[in-house]
Amino acid sequence: QAQLVESGGGLVQAGGSLRLSCAASGRSFSNNVMGWFRQAPGKEREFVAAINWSGDSDYTDSMKGRFTISRDNAKNTVFLLMNSLKPEDTAVYYCAARLSRTKFISQFPSQYAYWGQGTQVTVSS
Repeated sequence: QAQLVESGGGLVQAGGSLRLSCAASGRSFSNNVMGWFRQAPGKEREFVAAINWSGDSDYTDSMKGRFTISRDNAKNTVFLLMNSLKPEDTAVYYCAARLSRTKFISQFPSQYAYWGQGTQVTVSS
């Protein structure tokens, strides 16, 4: 049974940094696109970043230059380094993985088959 487990969330001051981790188990995701989404209260889940197995990545424009997605296929883990955090970054952050072996980096949640339970990120002023 495939599982994704996020960790690394917490409370941080504005301008600070957090590093989120997503550990996969049950199967290898080395040939799958993996991504991060977030959902704030009262808002729909939105795309944050994703990365394919060859290292190609995509980000929401507001994240570029602040967030960095990376992966360690040997450890079946994907990371999201978040720098210069802002209060508007406050949300539950979810790790997700696509099922099909495609290099296309989708920004739509419906294209991702596996999801973690999420980790809360709260950025205070």
